[in-house]
Amino acid sequence: MIPKVVSWKKDTVKDLVSLLNSGDTLAVIDIHGVPAGAMLGMRATLRTGMSIQVAKKRLMRIAWGQAGHSVDSLDVLFDGAIQPALVSSANLNSFEMFTELKKTEAGRAGKEGDVAPHQIVVEKMDTGMPPGPIVGDLNSVGIPAKIMGGTVQIQKRTVIMEAGDVFEGEMGMMLSKIGINPIVTGLRLCGTLEGGTVFSPSTLDIDFEQFESDLVSYAAGAFNLACNITWFTNQTMPTILAKASREAMAVALEAAIATADTMPHLVGRAHRGAMAVAGSLDSDALDEELATMLGAAASAAASATASTSESTSEAPTEAAEEDEEEEEESFGGLGDLFG
Repeated sequence: MIPKVVSWKKDTVKDLVSLLNSGDTLAVIDIHGVPAGAMLGMRATLRTGMSIQVAKKRLMRIAWGQAGHSVDSLDVLFDGAIQPALVSSANLNSFEMFTELKKTEAGRAGKEGDVAPHQIVVEKMDTGMPPGPIVGDLNSVGIPAKIMGGTVQIQKRTVIMEAGDVFEGEMGMMLSKIGINPIVTGLRLCGTLEGGTVFSPSTLDIDFEQFESDLVSYAAGAFNLACNITWFTNQTMPTILAKASREAMAVALEAAIATADTMPHLVGRAHRGAMAVAGSLDSDALDEELATMLGAAASAAASATASTSESTSEAPTEAAEEDEEEEEESFGGLGDLFG
C-alpha cells in the first residue's frame, strides 16, 4: 500500500519550488538561536530584497530537485547549518546578499550549554565598576579581578575559553558584565548558489573599502608602468606626449636650436648672460644703453631689498611679542608631546 503524503507537505514543497524559481541568487541560512520575535523583525527588514522560508531539510531537498538544481550543491550549502532556511533574491547578487544578512548579526551573552565560537580572551583593564561582590564573582570563574583606585580592575590578560569549549555556570553572564558577548545571533549565511556556482561565506566576506583602495592603487601602478614602457593607449597617450614634449624642449634648449617655442627661452638666457658679463666690466667699457639697463636693474634690486627691510622693521612690537608667545607655546606643546 502506497503511503499517503500529508497535504501540508505537498503545499510546503510547492511553496519552496516557487521560492526557488523566483530569484537568480539562492542561499541557505542558519537561523539557529535567533529568537522568534527577532526573526520576525529581520524578515520584515529584508523582505524587499529577498524571500525566506523555513522548512524541514527533506522537503527542501525535494523542492531543490524539482526546481532543477543539483542536490549535491544543496548538501554543500547545508554544511554547518543547524536550523536551515532557504533564501531567494531576484535583485541581489551573492555579495550583496551576504552584506545584507551580515547586518542582522549581533552578539549576546553565552548561556549554559552554548559553545564558544572562538578563543575568548579577557584583557587587562579597568572595568569601571564600583567595588562589590562582583570581584568575587569574577574570580570564581577564573577572571583575576581586584579593587584598585576605587574600581574593579582585571589584573592580567587571561585566556578564559578555547574555541569549542562549552559555557558552564555563570561564565557567560560574568563575561557579559565586562562587555564580552561572544555568541553571535542573526541570519548566518551558509553559502549561495548563483549562475551554477556555489559561493562560501569566506569568499563573500569582502572589505569593500579596502577593495576599492586596492583597485585604485593597482590602477595607478598599471598606469605608471604603461607610461614608463611607452605603452600606447587612449589613457596613456596624453601623458606620454606631454613627457616627450618636455624632454624635447629640454634637448632643444641645451642644443640652442632656434624655434618659435625655444626662442623666448634662448633670448632670455642670452640676455641674463650678457647682463652678468656687463656687470663684471668697468663702467668706462659700457655704452650708454647698457649702463642704463644695468642701472635700472640695480635700482630695482635695491628697491626690493629696501621694501623687504621696511616691512620687517615696521612690524608692530605687540605683533612681534605675540609671535614670540605663540612660538614659546608651540615649543611648549612639542615639549609636552615628547615628554
